Amino acid sequence: MTITEFIKSDVKAVLQAQGRLPYRLTLGAMSEHYKVSLTPVRHAIDELVEEGVIRRKENGRLEALPEALEGVELESPKPDATESKLYDEIRQEVIARSLNQDSEYLREQATAEQYGAGRTVVRQIFSRLAGAGLIEHVPRCGWRVRPFSEQDMHDYLDIREMLELKALELARGHFTDDELKQLLKANRPGKGAAKSELDFDLHDYWIERCGNRYIVEFFKRYSPFYNALFNYAVIDEKVKREMAREHCEIVECLLAKDWKGARKALTSHIREQREAVSRMIDYLNAKDAV
Repeated sequence: MTITEFIKSDVKAVLQAQGRLPYRLTLGAMSEHYKVSLTPVRHAIDELVEEGVIRRKENGRLEALPEALEGVELESPKPDATESKLYDEIRQEVIARSLNQDSEYLREQATAEQYGAGRTVVRQIFSRLAGAGLIEHVPRCGWRVRPFSEQDMHDYLDIREMLELKALELARGHFTDDELKQLLKANRPGKGAAKSELDFDLHDYWIERCGNRYIVEFFKRYSPFYNALFNYAVIDEKVKREMAREHCEIVECLLAKDWKGARKALTSHIREQREAVSRMIDYLNAKDAV
């Protein structure tokens, strides 16, 4: 569903349910309400006029015609074109650029026009991506994508292994069986045609409970960037199934109070991601060679 389609669907649903719109029927008011640029609003209005849901008066003003929707069965508007969806789309583009070593600057206005969004919303999304370490703002130039580096990824995994093992040790006294059992349920290796269930937040369980703010701040600062790249380029059903199995092994050791086994399982799990990164590099190199 495009932004234009979402606006159309939402306008119809509101008119049918309430008989009027909660904003003035003008391009500017609708653009502000949906937090998008004027272009998708204009297209939505044109289509609604053609469908007889909105009428253009002789003086150019717009008038809603809720009676045109009486007895009409409408589909519920889907949130695909909301700000959350827009964030995901722009984030995916940024990650793809990072993996392809594309360091060209992102411009707020050009991106807003590309996605049919408001510049303010795009700026807010860029700020969130900067907070995750995916891009950085360069005054008078724009937003620069952080290029992926294989060596940086391996260096991060080295430090991650040391700090996460320490976090696991420090958090040992703060685990509860009920919470661990819930984590176990959230990680299920798929069997046969059944897809695997993987809880990506499992590692946060001991990181957040370790009581060491420096460890917590390290992962808060660096893990979003590397996790985003890894999950975008590496995760397929085979890898997902294996990761879910490894997650279960760690949690099962924690439930059994087998601390040595949990450390061993966590170490193996993190080191396996190093091999997955190498496979990712091979894939990217092969893609570039085509």
